[in-house]
Formats: sequence, C-alpha cells, structure tokens
Amino acid sequence: MAFSDLIDRLRDPPPIVPVLRFDGVIAARQWRGAISLSTHANALDRAFRMKRLAAVALVVNSPGGSPVQSSLLYRRIRALADEKRVPVFAFAEDVAASGGYWLALAGDEVYADETSLLGSIGVVSSGFGFTRLIDRLGVDRRLHTAGENKSLLDPFLPEAERDLERLETLQGDIHAAFKEHVKRRRAGKIDPADETLFSGEVLTGRMALAKGLVDGIGDLRTVLRARFGERVRLVSIATERRRRWFLPRPVRGVEQRGFAIVADLVDWLEARLLWARFGL
Repeated sequence: MAFSDLIDRLRDPPPIVPVLRFDGVIAARQWRGAISLSTHANALDRAFRMKRLAAVALVVNSPGGSPVQSSLLYRRIRALADEKRVPVFAFAEDVAASGGYWLALAGDEVYADETSLLGSIGVVSSGFGFTRLIDRLGVDRRLHTAGENKSLLDPFLPEAERDLERLETLQGDIHAAFKEHVKRRRAGKIDPADETLFSGEVLTGRMALAKGLVDGIGDLRTVLRARFGERVRLVSIATERRRRWFLPRPVRGVEQRGFAIVADLVDWLEARLLWARFGL
C-alpha cells in the first residue's frame, strides 16, 4: 500500500461490517456445530462492540431445530442492534428454514440466493422408539412419575394416544408463536391472510421473494458493497467450537458410557434427519 493511500485511509477509514455465521442445527445440546445462544453470545457482543460499525451481517445456513434457541438468539441480536442503533442484514445460504428462518428474521433486511431453501414455517417433532430394542436386550424400563402428565412420548415405551394429543397441543401453540413472529417482522411485506405461508412449505429464494419472506436476491459481498461502498471491510467473527460427534460424554462405568454413546448416535441421527429434509 502506498504511503498516500495509507494517509487517505487513516483520514477516511472504511466502514466495518462484522460477519457472523450460523451454520448447523439449532440446539442447546452438544452436537458438533450446533447453534445456540451459548455458542454465539460472546461473538455477538464482540461484533456489536466494533468501531466504525456500519452494520452487522448474519449468514444463516440451518435447517432449524430448537425454537427456544432460535428465539433467544433472535432476541439477543435485536437487543444489541437496538442498543447500538445498527442495522442488521441476514443472508440465507443453502437453507434458512424453520428455526433457521426464525433466526434470519433478526435481520432488518433478509437476502437469499435464487436457489436457497427458506420458510418451512411450522413445527416438527421427531424421535425414535426403542421398545423392541430393549425387549430384545432383556432390559426393563422403569419410569416413576408424580403427576399424570409428567412423561411425554418416552422413547422406551409404546406411543399413547393421549401423549400424541398433548404433543399436538404443544406444537399448535409454538406454531402460533412462529406465525406471530413472521407477521410482525415481515409486516407490510407479506400477505398475513395467506395461510400457505404457514403450512410448513419450503420455498426457493425466488419463491420466497415473491411471497415477501425475503427482501431480495443477493450475496453478502455484493449487497454490502452496493450499500456501503467498495471500501467496506467485512470482518469474520469466530464463534465457540463444539465437541465432535461421537466423542463420549464424560461419564463413568461401562453401562453409563454405553448409554452415552447411544445418546450421541441419536443426536447425530436427529441432526442428519433435519438436513435430509432439504436434500442435504
């Protein structure tokens, strides 16, 4: 860099846009690459504390997961944005669906690629049943509760109709909160009476733009250069690392370790199922 260029840069420093990646399943559990408030809280604080801050960019590549963690991340981002009076731009990569779209709505403006997959505004619960497995292993499942509704869809017990009805009620309430969130954040941009938006359907970037779920088609660098000029500095902010899949939990005893490995395998399968819904 020429000395004159350095002087010009010191006199007129470029605007800064920190970039935070949200890449993976949204979950409070210890999956590798899992997204949660604990993995991103420090990074968010660092991003919003930077000098010459023009905006904050979120790059979302997530099939969803925990609605609670999605909401916690959204609230932390919006609280910091309001406190610092800084605009937030969200960019969907391959997928910003379900909880991933909930998180993307933390952006004042949301962008996607034409072929990104977005939406899936609904609620899904998945799991596994191990009743035949424990029968084959000769294991007795002993479950004792105080309160008739304490246990819900225990994976080691047969499904009960009453449990399914309770689950449907819970899902309905979460779905209502999701719809309210979308209507509030995309007010004036979507047709709130269009119930197809909330059917759980997945849309491409172009389809989402036509429905008002995103503000435009574009990538991080192109959009932010157009907004803040060619000299804008995009600064990647590192987040907390998570432990690897299949690394056994720190437990003692052969039996406990065996259950820990099974739990890790179930976590991995659940994560893969979430991605598989979108062909990834």
